[in-house]
Parts: sequence; C-alpha cells; structure tokens
Amino acid sequence: MKIGIIDIEPKIFNTAYMQLARYHKDRGDSVEWWSPLTHRQFDVVYCSSLFTYTDKSQIPSDVICGGTGFDITSLLSKAIETCEMDYSIYPECDHSIVWFSRGCNRNCPWCVVPGKEGWIHAVEPKNLNPNGKYITVQDNNFFANPNWEKAIRQLRKKGQPVDFQGIDARTLTIYRCEQLLTLKHHKQIKIAWDNPKENLEPKLREIIRYIKPWRLMCYVLIGYWYGLEDADLYRVETLRRLGIDPFVMAFDKTDLYQRAFARWVNHKAIFKKVKWEDYYSRVREQETAGCGWKQS
Repeated sequence: MKIGIIDIEPKIFNTAYMQLARYHKDRGDSVEWWSPLTHRQFDVVYCSSLFTYTDKSQIPSDVICGGTGFDITSLLSKAIETCEMDYSIYPECDHSIVWFSRGCNRNCPWCVVPGKEGWIHAVEPKNLNPNGKYITVQDNNFFANPNWEKAIRQLRKKGQPVDFQGIDARTLTIYRCEQLLTLKHHKQIKIAWDNPKENLEPKLREIIRYIKPWRLMCYVLIGYWYGLEDADLYRVETLRRLGIDPFVMAFDKTDLYQRAFARWVNHKAIFKKVKWEDYYSRVREQETAGCGWKQS
C-alpha cells in the first residue's frame, strides 16, 4: 500500500508520524508526504495534529485524523504505539525525542496531559535518532517518574547533551539538582512558574544555590486567570532579579495584553531596555491608531 501523511504543523517533528511510518514500512508499505495534487495516489492518508488552533479546513474527509489537536482521547493503536520511530521521514531533525514517563502527578486545570495520558507512569524510551546530536526529553514531570534515577543513568550512558522540555521546580532537591548537573545540557534547563497564585520565589532561590541561574529558563503561563496582570509582572521581574531567563506563554493569543506581554518578555532586546508600562502604553496607542500591535 501507499501511505500518505499530511504535514499541517511543519515546525513540529511529529513522533506519531515516525511510529506510523515505522509500522507501515515494516509491513512493506511505502510512506510519503501528502499534497492535494497527489491525494488520489494514496491508499490511506493520515493527519496528526498536536494543537487545536491549527487550521484543519483543507483536510479531505476520507483522511484518518488523530492527536490532541483533533481529539484529546485519540490514541495510536497498540500495534503502532509499540513501534520504534522512523527518523528518516524528517532528515532535517538533528536530535532524538524520548520519553521516560507518560502522564503526570499534577492536575493543572489548563493542561490536557492528565486527561490524555493519565497518572504518571514509567515507559521505556524509543530508539535514538542515528543522526541526532542531542536528546530531547519530553517527560511532563521527569522527577515524578518513580524510575527517574534509572533515566538519568541511561542519559549519562548515552553521552549526548540533553534538552529537558520541562522540570517541575517544586520537585527539585539538592540531590536532584546534583544529578542534573552530572549530564551535559543542550541550551538551558527548562522549569515553569505557571500559577500566579503560587509563590515560587523561595524555591527558586534554593535551586540557584546549586544550579547557576543562567543555566535555567522558566516558562511563565499568563492569561488562564484573568485580572492577575500584576502577578504576571511580579513573576517575570522576580525571575529577572534572580538571573533566570523568563519565557512567557500566552494562554489566549488573540488577547492584546497577552500577546504584548509575551512579546515584551520574549524579545530580549526589548525586555532589557524598555519598561513594561512604557511598552504596553505604546502598544495600546498604536492599536487605537490602527497600526497594529506588531508595529510596537
């Protein structure tokens, strides 16, 4: 059979597609990227999406669709889920993507992980990218995994730099900080301060006694709770004072305040030189004048 896969999120290396490709190739099928012009040439076409906001209006009705962007309950079949990953469909991918655990022990109201993957549980990581230069660890809560020490040993044995996509700062102890520092790291270690009602400053001060602040990047979720703009600014300015690099994630990208605040923080040249009050005042003036916030 000739299998087609639709790339509607080209900035993402979709691991579901890698497993689909491995499954079908192992059965003698060919796997190619789909386009509207070649649609009728395929026997089966798949479309996977991670994000609900991705435009799906051009997907034909006879395509098999799955992923959180379509339905939070959609899962790969057991036969496909057990397959290794075929990195050859993404020749430009220069890293490996692994999970040592799935699910999470938290129940954050904005997060889909508990509903999709359930409670935290250990899994065996898939094969590495033969052309990979570093390893991206996608665990939702790495240190909540009961087998995290085994995972650290496996990563250390691989010898490649590691890119943790998210470490729960609240779980970090002296010992766990020390274990992180036994690894080579690709860019910064990523933590998060998502809840504006929670004061993480004491914990962050404890962490930077053992991990240099410049080695940390902290995600800051804004907009899930309305009316807490002062708390947003407090979190970002606290991170600045501590020397930790903040990165703002807007919950609602259609909201002017959230877009502007995220751009102010994430555009480091602006963040270093311009006060938030001055920046946002300019944004609102230009929005009122019809220039659009992107002109700020």
